[in-house]
Amino acid sequence: MESILQDARFALRSLIKAPGFPLVAVLTLALGIGANTAIFSLVNAVSLRAPAHVANPDELVSIYTSDFSGPQYGMNSRPDFEDYRA
Repeated sequence: MESILQDARFALRSLIKAPGFPLVAVLTLALGIGANTAIFSLVNAVSLRAPAHVANPDELVSIYTSDFSGPQYGMNSRPDFEDYRA
């Protein structure tokens, strides 16, 4: 327990001698946290939430086609979509 107190006193003395380091560390953390929050807010608004213009977002589906010779999730064309809808 005594060594922990000695370490804490030494750390406090070191921070008092060089006040610029803690200031730079705190500003760096604040900038990183702020940038992370801004990026997450943008990603959340753009891709994680359901689109606001959709009446029933629970009914949205994705339809993929595959002929087993190409990628697992192939793209659909407009005529394919019309056939599925009919």
